[in-house]
Amino acid sequence: MRNVIVVGGGLAGLSALQRLRARGYEGGLTLVGAESHPPYDRPPLSKAVLAGDTEGIALPADWEALRCERRLGTRAEALRLHDDRPGGVLVTPDGPLPFDGLVIATGAMPVRLPGEGPQHVLRTLDDAERLRDSLRAGARVVLVGAGWIGAEVATAAAGKGCRVTVLEAGDAPLAGALGPELGALTAGWYAESGVELRCGVRVASVDPGGLTLADGSFLPADAVVTGVGVRPEVGWLAGSGLEVAGGVVVDGSLRTARPEVVAAGDCASWWSERYGRRLTAEHWDTALNAPDVAAAALLGQEALYDPVPYVWSEQFGRMVQYAGHHAAADRVVFRGTPDGPGWTALWLSGDRLHALLTVDRPRDMAQGRRLLARGTPVDVDLITDPRTALSGAVRRAAAPAG
Repeated sequence: MRNVIVVGGGLAGLSALQRLRARGYEGGLTLVGAESHPPYDRPPLSKAVLAGDTEGIALPADWEALRCERRLGTRAEALRLHDDRPGGVLVTPDGPLPFDGLVIATGAMPVRLPGEGPQHVLRTLDDAERLRDSLRAGARVVLVGAGWIGAEVATAAAGKGCRVTVLEAGDAPLAGALGPELGALTAGWYAESGVELRCGVRVASVDPGGLTLADGSFLPADAVVTGVGVRPEVGWLAGSGLEVAGGVVVDGSLRTARPEVVAAGDCASWWSERYGRRLTAEHWDTALNAPDVAAAALLGQEALYDPVPYVWSEQFGRMVQYAGHHAAADRVVFRGTPDGPGWTALWLSGDRLHALLTVDRPRDMAQGRRLLARGTPVDVDLITDPRTALSGAVRRAAAPAG
């Protein structure tokens, strides 16, 4: 393999470049990124950047050591794979780029609502800077979607003196991620911060001057922010022959059906042996760590990507973290009380921990992630006692009789 192209100029793309070199690849390397900015960190977009601070968001990269040609501001248009040999051609506005190996790390694009009115989304640095200019004291800001991003943007907007309303189609904030019962425990945070939260409200369209709701009423707004989810950026792969279903379909090593093509980050749908299903994750942790496995696979080395999913969010003065996958759990228990200063929710089946949510309890999260990764049986009495460290809540094997 003499010529590798990495498509995607975000954290996943940069991580892929770095891991390819770290794993010994010495051939040609090209980064193709749709944005004109060098790779930057996305979590600050909904926090520091909206507050006016863009310092330090550029991702550290030793470009001289990477020996990488950068084609920023260049969007991938199509992929043409050779029928008779490995490799192919990446089609771009600047012309075709041949390759022996390809890393697909094009991320995801925000879903937009119907209507002719202006609406902000938050995915890129340019998005964040445009939205920041709209967050003026006294401005009527309406956010559609009370998910992770919606809560973070609401926090920033309220902090700048905006009159903030959040519309959520579900029964509670974060209902899609945590379920309505757990999500409802965060609803009070909005009112504490002076944010109006309206659940069970659907939007028909974004129109000039505001939004038309499904019941026909009109809600005026100076700025509308849409945060109702993202879709993998894979439309450019149409006709390539690669399987796309909720993302680029890859195996546990992040290989497509063509071993010279791998995918990582938000755009990949990988097979998880841990959970016995395909997973996608639009989170920083995935973009950072998955490219190492993708690089290994591309170079013919053995590696497996099967992490415990993890996401974190800073909202309304709280650090909220979630790890695991709770779909198969049959009950939820708590460490501490949800109305206290910090608490943890744990999803269990029998003595198996499936997932945990922590609010201002980072030690619980660090120890809980280790329990999840190991699949360690837990003692339910100990795990619900906030005085006991989670690392000490392991179920001990019974002593042999006699």
